[in-house]
Amino acid sequence: MAWIFLFAAGLFEILWALGLKLSEGFTRPIPAIGTIAAIALSMGFMAVSLKTIPMGTAYAVWTGIGAVGTALLGMILFGEPRAALRIFCIALIIAGIAGLKLTSN
Repeated sequence: MAWIFLFAAGLFEILWALGLKLSEGFTRPIPAIGTIAAIALSMGFMAVSLKTIPMGTAYAVWTGIGAVGTALLGMILFGEPRAALRIFCIALIIAGIAGLKLTSN
C-alpha cells in the first residue's frame, strides 16, 4: 500500500509543477489554489509512504515520478523540445525508478 501512496504523491507532484506554470507566478487564483492543494496532497501521501519505504528510496522515486511526468507534460502541452537524447534521459530516470522499486522492500 505504501507504494501506491508514493505513486499518488508523485502524481500530485506533477500536478503542482503544472500548477506553478499555469498560475503564472501565483497571479491566477484558481491554478494557484490547485497548486497549493496538490502540494499538500503530494506531501501528505509522501509522509504516509515514509512509514514503510526507506527515505532515500521514497524521495528518489517521488522526485523521479515528478521529473518524468513534468518533462513529458512540458513536451505535450508546452511544445518543449522532444530531442532523442532528452527522451533517452527520461527513459534513464524511469529505469532508475524501476530499479529502486525492485531493490526495495
